[in-house]
Amino acid sequence: MFTPEVTGTPYQPGATRVLLLGSGELGKEVTIAFQRLGVEVHAADRYEHAPAHQVAHHAYVLNMSDPSALRDLILQVKPHFIVPEIEALATEVLAEVGEDETLDVTVIPTARATQLTMNREGIRRLAAEEVGLPTSRYHFASSFDEFTAAVDEIGFPCVVKPVMSSSGKGQSTLRSPEDVQAAWDYAMSGGRVESGRVIVEGFVDFDYEITLLTVRSVDPETGEGATWFCEPIGHRQQDGDYVESWQPAAMSENALDNARSVAARITNALGGRGIFGVELFVRGDEVWFSEVSPRPHDTGMVTMGTQRFSEFELHARAVLGLPIDVTLVSPGASAVVYGGADIEQPGYTGLTEAMAIPETDIRIFGKPVAGPRRRMGVAVSTADSVDAARERASEAASKIKVVELG
Repeated sequence: MFTPEVTGTPYQPGATRVLLLGSGELGKEVTIAFQRLGVEVHAADRYEHAPAHQVAHHAYVLNMSDPSALRDLILQVKPHFIVPEIEALATEVLAEVGEDETLDVTVIPTARATQLTMNREGIRRLAAEEVGLPTSRYHFASSFDEFTAAVDEIGFPCVVKPVMSSSGKGQSTLRSPEDVQAAWDYAMSGGRVESGRVIVEGFVDFDYEITLLTVRSVDPETGEGATWFCEPIGHRQQDGDYVESWQPAAMSENALDNARSVAARITNALGGRGIFGVELFVRGDEVWFSEVSPRPHDTGMVTMGTQRFSEFELHARAVLGLPIDVTLVSPGASAVVYGGADIEQPGYTGLTEAMAIPETDIRIFGKPVAGPRRRMGVAVSTADSVDAARERASEAASKIKVVELG
């Protein structure tokens, strides 16, 4: 894997170039992190003026699941690193360019990891059937008949998700036969791409769930690859989408050791460099693997207040093979600001009141349009305790209102 000994200057022939595939709120922070290290960032997304477009050196609009369009962009930019930030990509193109020695490009974390983690089927089979990690019971289905048979086999309650989706889109919990048709219809409408395939998962009777941010980079003392773990992040979800998160999540030492073991095994299997958001279920000291994202995680936005270096800065450092520091400096929490309605020209009120709350910051993502459940910003608070930080973040988020300016 390429590790630059010299970092170039943006807009110059010797620039170190990163192509960011996906330019949402997470990509915006990744862009800023790379720019602080002198890297030239090219940001792509499916719509104009996406959050990362607003801060990148160069911006592009295209359908990134179109192999020809994605290949043409890569040949145009000639990046040193391709950093995927979303699932809806023509991953076969990433595999092709990653193997093309004439292009000299590194896919983060690897092209194979991107292909596996984009698709819940690929990552679940890797985790459960190859690595041997504990997971919930599961079946895959490509038709309504297969789906009903899978639900009958798994039993109620169970969870259905499109094999290719994110942020809870298309996900629902089935508690009785009356839920089956609606769950199937919702899954078909919520996928990132029209694969028509879902995973049906048995319900895990867990006490809580965490995100364990796991960083793979280069140990400066040995020059070899190494793994670091951030303190665990607790989170609360609604309809599969995160509403608030906090760090550190309280858990026993045995549970934390088991969580780190699971995270290390799945990220080692995926390989490469970068940050991974490993989602885990915990009951007592037992840990089950849920999912993994080979990129910064939405629940990890809390690290903008809690850690010496945020998950975005850690991702940029890891991609470049730079030293890693996962020091936690304060307990903290984040809370999402939602659009609340369909708004064509969003504006924001309540910033003064929200930022008057002690140890609190507000990040407005700058998305061009709002939706009822679209994330438009986040409140990040720190305090002497996680409970106090959660109260501050939730109060701050409630002060922000998205309004129509048009």
